[in-house]
Amino acid sequence: MAPTAAEQSQQHTRKAVGLAARDVSGHLAPLAITRRSTGDDDVVIKILYCGICHSDLHSIKNDWKDATYPVIPGHEIAGEVTEAGKNVTRFKAGDRVGVGCMVNSCQSCESCDKGFENHCPGMIFTYNRVDRDGTVTYGGYSSMVVVHERFMVRFPDAMPLDKGAPLLCAGITVYSPMKYHGLNAPGMHLGVLGLGGLGHVAVKFGKAFGMKVTVISSSPGKKQEALERLGADAFVVSKNADEMKAAMSTMDGIINTVSANIPMAPLFGLLKPNGKMVMVGLPEKPVEVPPFALVAKNKTLAGSFIGGMRDTQEMLDLAAKHGVTADIEVISAEYVNTAMERLAKADVRYRFVIDIGNTLDKAAAAAE
Repeated sequence: MAPTAAEQSQQHTRKAVGLAARDVSGHLAPLAITRRSTGDDDVVIKILYCGICHSDLHSIKNDWKDATYPVIPGHEIAGEVTEAGKNVTRFKAGDRVGVGCMVNSCQSCESCDKGFENHCPGMIFTYNRVDRDGTVTYGGYSSMVVVHERFMVRFPDAMPLDKGAPLLCAGITVYSPMKYHGLNAPGMHLGVLGLGGLGHVAVKFGKAFGMKVTVISSSPGKKQEALERLGADAFVVSKNADEMKAAMSTMDGIINTVSANIPMAPLFGLLKPNGKMVMVGLPEKPVEVPPFALVAKNKTLAGSFIGGMRDTQEMLDLAAKHGVTADIEVISAEYVNTAMERLAKADVRYRFVIDIGNTLDKAAAAAE
């Protein structure tokens, strides 16, 4: 009997090391792993940097009840090509590349054909999933990865790998809804609800599109940061009734990055007639929306989930053109558990990025 694809893949594997959580404590420690051999359509990437997304923290602690341990998180991967399969035409050894939230899909459904692999029913996340060949996907907190060329993007020369890595999740998550909901035209007024990993990038893209940008936050202490460092035009404290009243009916759209359950009616009041609120945050409980807040002035509530590969490359190219990068704190692999503790307290401006290339091997050797 001929071996299955999974068996063939396991016959020729590559050794690697990653930072893995082994149980719900979420504690990350070095773990020896294997990656599949290089397929004809695959690219091998030496990982140099990987951003830490809040979803990584949820995953390693099994907050979403879907963790299959060990979990090696990370879907903001930046690195360098070391090998390419014989059918690969877009990448070669030495290229600067990135991998975001997904590493595979069915590649043949209507969504995939239209460039929306993120909507494919068979989409495979970068970690904590079983790939089509039966192997478990491990993320970017690791030394290398093997990925189908369709699910990679090229880093423009002007885009630094460390500051660009978070754009592969945070960047596409806010860029895609701005593009598809028409919130990307010069002169429009964009509201950005929440100033964190997603929100600070949304502000920068809004300004890159030539828009007026207002940050809406429950934290008055973020005003100076928003206006002076990130370039927002205005700042509204959501708990300040006078400031909210003054901003009523002024915004064409709002990118809602908040993952907490907050009153929605006052936020819809900030929108102009025909205004749109697009949710990219994930509150734990169902969102309550008074129907009158939508119906009265023809307003829209929508959602958006990352973006397809074509849009991700487009986003990265535009970001490089306009100098849009994430604000980051680069950390060593040995610091990752402390970083997770700080992330849980929102103690980061605004994205941790692990220096995989220079520190992972040292951390692994120390653990041994």
